[in-house]
Amino acid sequence: MGAVGDYLGSGSDGMRITMHGNAQDQVAQIHKSGELVVHGDVGQCYGYGAKGGRLFVLGNAAGRPMINAVGSPKVVINGTALDYLAESFMAGDPLEGGGFVIINGMMFDQRGEMLSLETPYPGGNLFSLASGGAIYVRDPHKRLSDSQLNGGAFTEMTDLDWAVVEPLLQRNEEHFGIPLQRLLTVDGEVASPAEVYRKIIPVKSKMLHAEAAWAGHAD
Repeated sequence: MGAVGDYLGSGSDGMRITMHGNAQDQVAQIHKSGELVVHGDVGQCYGYGAKGGRLFVLGNAAGRPMINAVGSPKVVINGTALDYLAESFMAGDPLEGGGFVIINGMMFDQRGEMLSLETPYPGGNLFSLASGGAIYVRDPHKRLSDSQLNGGAFTEMTDLDWAVVEPLLQRNEEHFGIPLQRLLTVDGEVASPAEVYRKIIPVKSKMLHAEAAWAGHAD
């Protein structure tokens, strides 16, 4: 309980670590495998250079989370991040085992009830200089805008994406008691995942997808 210093879980290669409280800067730096669960907020550069494993944060992340991450880290941040989320993210294609980040944009009120934040992501430079991976943002009211992206682009949220995202959100429910159904509830009604979550991929990846689709159409 309480708070810990910098670098919690850095270089972890298979351990499960649970922190009941807030953690400070560069948590999960070069995290390789295993689980790191933080029942609170995390500081600057969360997941710096992470290579794999599953990372869960109940609250918020400060600036530059998941910068320079590669490989297949899979991350859930139930609150939000300040800015430069997933800068220089290089984690492959999540539909082929690559890494991704889920931002739920939620908070708890004084009674412990879950509420949606005014915006799921208040900052800028989302996916700046990224070349792989994806970000899935709970944003049913489309409050996140293109102007906040820098190297990322919105794309279709498919059933294949949900097949990747759902197991991690189920695990998130096990850790924090945040019901998956609550995350899919918008204005009192349960909606489809494609209506609730928006997928962001690097612009380069979107261009490649478009070129492949055009080539297929030309054939």
